[in-house]
Amino acid sequence: MNHKIGFNPLSRTTAHRRAMSRNMVTSLFRYERVTTTKSKALEVRKAAEKLITRAKVDTVHNRRIAAKFIADGKILNKLFTEIGPRMKDRNGGYTRILKMGYRQGDAADVVLLELVDYKLPEPEDKTAKTAKKEAPKAAESADTAKKAPAKKATAKKAPAKKAKTADSAEKSTKAEADKADAKKE
Repeated sequence: MNHKIGFNPLSRTTAHRRAMSRNMVTSLFRYERVTTTKSKALEVRKAAEKLITRAKVDTVHNRRIAAKFIADGKILNKLFTEIGPRMKDRNGGYTRILKMGYRQGDAADVVLLELVDYKLPEPEDKTAKTAKKEAPKAAESADTAKKAPAKKATAKKAPAKKAKTADSAEKSTKAEADKADAKKE
């Protein structure tokens, strides 16, 4: 009989298991959805739900307790300012586990652990994307056409002569000297 088996050690040392759990909970709060194995998801879910329950009441004490588990300040702030208030009306069951199948290499059960109120980002239409990009460009060109004064006609200048380099200057002086010598003779 398996009495008082409180958690799955996941065949890891205590330090490795705690670090993995902290990283996965942080990733869950950052992306609101992670893909992992079933046994890891069941363990991470316990910690995540306790932290969300704490985050429903934003106090210094609750923030400090959550900060022991979540090292990233931005994610900790997101937990207390966004995720906690979203779950205010819910009495538990903040996460869901969706089965995805089996992993190719070792046939482990792969699941999707996500927050219950997670919504997929809506894909934008390609035509809407191009319209959004072209609209600001058209507005900018119209604004610059209004602001820019008409250009005055200017006479074209003759192209500047190239400056002689030191090597070409030496060659030309030698050639001139040779011509002068040829004339003397």
